[in-house]
Amino acid sequence: MITERVACLRRRSLAARPTISPERARLVTAFYREHPATGPAPLVRAHAFRHLMEHQSIWLGAGELIVGEKGPSPKATPTYPELCCHSLEDLDLLDTREKIPFAVTRETRELYEREIIPFWRGRSIRDRLFGAMTAEWQAAYDAGVFTEFMEQRAPGHTVLDDKIYRRGLRDFQADIDAALAAPRAGGDGVAGARRAELQAMRISADALIRFAERHAARARELAASEPDPRRRAELARIAAVCTRVPAHAPRDFGEALQAYWFVHLGVTIELNTWDAFSPGRLDQHLLPFYRRGLADGSLTRAGAEELLQCLWIKFNNQPAPPKVGVTAAESGTYTDFAQVNLGGTTADGGDGVSELTMLALDVVEEMRLLQPSASIQVTERSPDAFLDRAARVIATGFGQPSVFNHDLIVRELLRQGKSLEDARNGGSSGCVEVGAFGKENYNLTGYLSLPKVLELALHDGVDPRTGRRLGPATGDPRRFAAFDDLFAAFHAQLRHLVGVKAEGNDRIERLFAEQMPAPFLSLLIDDCIANARDYHDGGTRYNTTYIQGVGLGTVTDALSAVRRHVFESAAVSMEQLLAALADDFAGHERLRQLLLHRTPRYGNDDDAADEVMVRVFEAFYAAVDGRPSTKGGTYHINLLPTTVHVYFGSVLGATPDGRHAGTPVSEGVSPVQGADRRGPTAVLRSVAKMDQVRTGGTLLNQKFTPALLAGETGRRGLAALVRTYFRLGGHHVQFNVVDADTLRAAQAHPDEHRDLIVRVAGYSDYFCDLGRALQDEIIARTEHRTV
Repeated sequence: MITERVACLRRRSLAARPTISPERARLVTAFYREHPATGPAPLVRAHAFRHLMEHQSIWLGAGELIVGEKGPSPKATPTYPELCCHSLEDLDLLDTREKIPFAVTRETRELYEREIIPFWRGRSIRDRLFGAMTAEWQAAYDAGVFTEFMEQRAPGHTVLDDKIYRRGLRDFQADIDAALAAPRAGGDGVAGARRAELQAMRISADALIRFAERHAARARELAASEPDPRRRAELARIAAVCTRVPAHAPRDFGEALQAYWFVHLGVTIELNTWDAFSPGRLDQHLLPFYRRGLADGSLTRAGAEELLQCLWIKFNNQPAPPKVGVTAAESGTYTDFAQVNLGGTTADGGDGVSELTMLALDVVEEMRLLQPSASIQVTERSPDAFLDRAARVIATGFGQPSVFNHDLIVRELLRQGKSLEDARNGGSSGCVEVGAFGKENYNLTGYLSLPKVLELALHDGVDPRTGRRLGPATGDPRRFAAFDDLFAAFHAQLRHLVGVKAEGNDRIERLFAEQMPAPFLSLLIDDCIANARDYHDGGTRYNTTYIQGVGLGTVTDALSAVRRHVFESAAVSMEQLLAALADDFAGHERLRQLLLHRTPRYGNDDDAADEVMVRVFEAFYAAVDGRPSTKGGTYHINLLPTTVHVYFGSVLGATPDGRHAGTPVSEGVSPVQGADRRGPTAVLRSVAKMDQVRTGGTLLNQKFTPALLAGETGRRGLAALVRTYFRLGGHHVQFNVVDADTLRAAQAHPDEHRDLIVRVAGYSDYFCDLGRALQDEIIARTEHRTV
């Protein structure tokens, strides 16, 4: 149930217009101008963070129970010029672009022109990053072979465990003091760089405590002039809470939520971590506070529900940092991918579903907001009532919650070397990626276009769009005698290009480790204090680097088409096929129809196609998995797209599956849009032939008509479908419950469908905020009318 307070806060959040706030950029620029970065980088960053926490505007809105914003008001979005300094052209684009705009005032633009841009020109991480890359890396990046997450944002993509609910920042400082005082081997204490890192973490803890105290002072100030006695009491309570947390461990449900929110703001103000920062297993973290509050009478179910709703609004007030260029193309959304895990297992392997889990699902349905993104973590022990409640929310048609196989996630994390306890306490974040919550830096480095790799194999390593060599010479495909020759060329190109990307990643890792540490984030993740090393420099217990493959369905169907029609039936020669691709099938429509309709297609439980998919998967896995990183960890693979499948398609020529040049490639591990013709069970059986336990996440989209899930029978069928897929080894599945006619009507009359929400990739978004190509891609996804 939504109270009048929450309804008002929700309306304000939805009505707020995303704007560029220059405050953070102004403050951080002034700090660096007044304090040249001559000392140890961790200390410089800690003092910069303290400067922000002491001078940033404090927003405390009418009726709020959870307080704190990243900017001076809701959706006033900060920028991070030390990472990516926007040009005047960038600001003009952000202000005027049709989709995902950010309002830029004249005063903001003038400040950038006068102070921000001149100071950071050549100094930002983005400038240094591109300056450190090889010509080979730059050429592949420019051609759309891969993207780079860190060119506008910082590493992060991490999730909190339960430590802040058991201990306050003063307790973390005591750990730091003990580490500073402890004798080292040889009796010589903590050496220079490590001492600086520990001191930086200590300063950062003080900084966030000061930020909370400033909120307490503002609440007391407002209370003094508040005429309504009920609101005056609420403001007094807010002041007391902000005085208590996060300096000390929370004692009740409200303090626990506020403690988390201050920590969330600290992480995302320090740096624009990709993706945001997530609370992880919120239902399990909050359950002791919830039960204790109900037992002693200090909390009611309705009161807990309202506090959770207030937290949801806080997430929704935070647009993702503004993106431009390729980064905007690969992740074109206001959503910042904070994910709340619900259910799963407990640390001892028991069922993690509780009464608070069900309450959280009520909140998801009631709030119907894009952020945070909710997921359910399903195990063999999860009760049917849990799945049924989630199915009821899914049936409302806004793409939440997404559904994960937590039993498989535990196995994935164990394979990567996590302990059993850490694996059970882990889960998913961002879109679908897995990690050990509170103990791991699992960094996504960017997407890699598998169809582009095939295009290079079909052109001897040369990009046909530009004539530029991007990969090794693997032979003229016209001379290939067998399909295995083509696949060997594809595999060789893949190995080479993964190597190019990984070499660039290594340089970027060192750039952040040496020049842009994150002492506040380090404070929160084990074992940075114990190791006296930064989050960016291998300080965490586990360090994982992911490369995300994109276009699995497209490359599978393209290879399947070549195998069937060139090498098996000889219906077309390689010469003819390459000519048709070069012409984008103009004058070759008969051949295109043959490729589209007479090719074994992935997603239909057809072994002829699925065997090709498995070969592609194994090649990608072999090229990436186990490579060492500079942080002492290893590389692993994911298969997900966000919105990059549209961008990758735009820089890719026609492909042998009959796809036209410039159109989107397939997304995640889903089949090519419209190619799955034998129902959802066939799709799941195809995808399950991939050994998903060797990934760090796969993303599968399914689209059902609303009528299918309107009744109990349909929801039971959905639950059975999920259970079946997970028993087959599936990692994740998510559902759009909408028909194509509704989507087409929204395209034609967007003003009449502004509240239409769809599942895009690992997130939901307003359909009318999506670009036309992405809208078309979602419409083209196969629409299932039966389970």
